[in-house]
Amino acid sequence: MKNNWKVYRSNPRLGETISKELGITPYFAQVLINRGITKKEEAQDFLFGNLSACHDPFLMKDMDKAVYRIKQAVTNREKILIYGDYDVDGVTSTALLAIVLDRMGGEYETFIPNRLVEGYGMNIRAVAKAREDNVKLIITVDCGINSVKEVDIANKHGIDVVITDHHEVKIGEIPKAYAIVDPHQKECKYPFKFLAGVGVVYKLAKALFENNAYLMKI
Repeated sequence: MKNNWKVYRSNPRLGETISKELGITPYFAQVLINRGITKKEEAQDFLFGNLSACHDPFLMKDMDKAVYRIKQAVTNREKILIYGDYDVDGVTSTALLAIVLDRMGGEYETFIPNRLVEGYGMNIRAVAKAREDNVKLIITVDCGINSVKEVDIANKHGIDVVITDHHEVKIGEIPKAYAIVDPHQKECKYPFKFLAGVGVVYKLAKALFENNAYLMKI
C-alpha cells in the first residue's frame, strides 16, 4: 500500500518573523504556519493563551439541558453512572467528571468497558446492569454519539442519558438522549470543533460551576 505525502511549502520569511516576535525557533514557527497559524496574535494565543480566552461553554448545543439534568440528579440524590472509555482520553474524562460530581455531592459510580471483551462505546449489558443498580442517569464521556440502540434501551428502562463526546456522527442519526454535548453535532455554535473528550468534560465542569443567568432552574 503506497502513501502519498503532501508536504507544505516552507515560508522562511514569515517563519523568521514569527520566530523573532515570539522567541521561538524558525522550525517551530514553520510548524505553526503549517497548521494555519500565520499571524503573531494567533500564535501568541495558541502558545501562551490563558483561561480567560476560553469560549463560553454554553455555546455548545444542549449544554444548558445537560447542566439542568445533572444538577437535578444531584439534588434529588439520584444514582449516576459515568460511562467512560478505556483509552487515555476516556480515563481522564471519567476521572475529571468523577471529581466534579464528588465536589457537587452526587451519588455516582464509574464504568469503563473492557477493551478486549466489550469494545468501544456503550453496550447493552452495561445498560442492563445500570438498571439493576437503580441508576437514573448515565453520563457518557468520550463516547456515546453513535450509541443509538443503547440509548433507546436506556430510555425504555427509565434511565436518562447525557452524552458528552467529541467524535463525529457516523451512522446518519444521533441517539435520542436527554442531552448531547458534542461540538460536531449539527447546529452546535461552539466555534472550536477539535476538543478532546476530556476537553468537552472540562467545558461541562465549567458550566456546572458557573452561576449563569440563563440556566434552567431546578
